[in-house]
Amino acid sequence: MQVEKKYSNYTLEELLGPLNEVERKYAPKKLFVSGKLQIPLPSPKSAIIGSRKASSKGLEAARFIAKTLVKEKVVIVSGLAEGIDTSAHETAIEEGGNTIAVLGTSLDKFYPKKNASLQEFIMQNHLAISQFPVGYPTQRKNFVIRNRLMALISDASIIVEAGNTSGSLHQGWEALRLGRPLFIWHSILEKSSITWPNKMLQYGAMVLKEPEEVMEVLPTSKRVLKVIS
Repeated sequence: MQVEKKYSNYTLEELLGPLNEVERKYAPKKLFVSGKLQIPLPSPKSAIIGSRKASSKGLEAARFIAKTLVKEKVVIVSGLAEGIDTSAHETAIEEGGNTIAVLGTSLDKFYPKKNASLQEFIMQNHLAISQFPVGYPTQRKNFVIRNRLMALISDASIIVEAGNTSGSLHQGWEALRLGRPLFIWHSILEKSSITWPNKMLQYGAMVLKEPEEVMEVLPTSKRVLKVIS
């Protein structure tokens, strides 16, 4: 008989601390969590997101940004998708930092399946969060919902590379709606076929030329980052 694995349950307020009116409006009722990162979550936290089918230049940029922020003790948040997300998570781990994976599936499922070992490692040694209970069916809309949660959890979001139909754009708009800093990596603006950056810039997004610029808007924390044994 297979024993069902139990995961910890938290509200968003328990994870982040006191919420404002807008955050409470969009907060899921319950979150399922697995990992060793302390609760409430430490700050600062920055999401690094982008295309699943990323270019080599995009993957290199994601690694550069993640490596730089980890040196500044920033927790790297991403969605465990292929491409930019995977690069961000793996770099954070390789550089001795901490990472949070916000899933579009329940914690007992893996998507994409090729990231199963990475998800397991994060669930054991870092932190994975889902708002979907065990056994919940995996649907396309789940990943849009996941992006909202990722925007809520992150103190800032960085879009490294994304086309006009990328799912990362959902998180960009959510971050702006929440009043959270949103950065667009500068190389995206070099592509004339990409139309979304100018729209987001009009609503307060910022062009990111150097990763260190993120530190100017991130909160600081006196809380010591620790791992629960």
